[in-house]
Amino acid sequence: MLNTKVKIGLMQVLLVVCCSAIAHQHEGKTKEIANSDKDIVAIAQGWIKTRSTNQQLTADYVKAHMAESGTINGGRYVGFGFVFDPENEGRMVVARIVDESPASKVLEVGDEFVEVNEVEVNQENMDKLSFRGKPGEQVQTVLIRDGKKMSVSIARGIISNVYGKTILLDEIASANPDNWGVDELTIHESVMKDNVVYVWSEFKAVENSSKLPFESHQVTRFVFDDHHQVTRVDQLQEDRFMLEQQGFQISR
Repeated sequence: MLNTKVKIGLMQVLLVVCCSAIAHQHEGKTKEIANSDKDIVAIAQGWIKTRSTNQQLTADYVKAHMAESGTINGGRYVGFGFVFDPENEGRMVVARIVDESPASKVLEVGDEFVEVNEVEVNQENMDKLSFRGKPGEQVQTVLIRDGKKMSVSIARGIISNVYGKTILLDEIASANPDNWGVDELTIHESVMKDNVVYVWSEFKAVENSSKLPFESHQVTRFVFDDHHQVTRVDQLQEDRFMLEQQGFQISR
């Protein structure tokens, strides 16, 4: 039989081995968490960098890193709640309608605006149309649907522009690749809390139609699931500052 001293010695050895194993396991888990943290920060930064450089790379990146149920949460604004293709010069044809917006009640994809509050829609006055303004006010429009002119009255509303992965990929695919990207991009800071990453970036570019340079700071918020897939993207940027650099001003 083992004497008391030997028993105590064996117990001490077992205790050291167990503690070492637990510490090693904890260290491995800590490294795994650290690597996981680095992964989602890198994915968030890669999203910003890719979006700023190449159209096809952006589409591939979204396909690879965005969850199928993921959403883009665009900034709120006052208006109708529709999107048109700016590359279709001189024409305003509805390409997408925001769900539960004023436009969703009266417009259809493919509708083409001819007049807005008695102002003709053409290349020269796209920025003079009365889509923006006080919520609730009625705007009188004339549009073409299925080859026929029709008058439609639409009340402005507060729009929450939220859309999913399919629409995002469609909008990327329909954009003009020659007008994609920015001239200069700087990522100033990335901050992570749990499964959320914030990226503060700054970009400089030239507006396609006016050929005027502009710049903006932006903060993009990414939410990730347990598989490191992006489930939500929110963004704040200097919209008014960008418009002012293009010569626009807010009037009442």
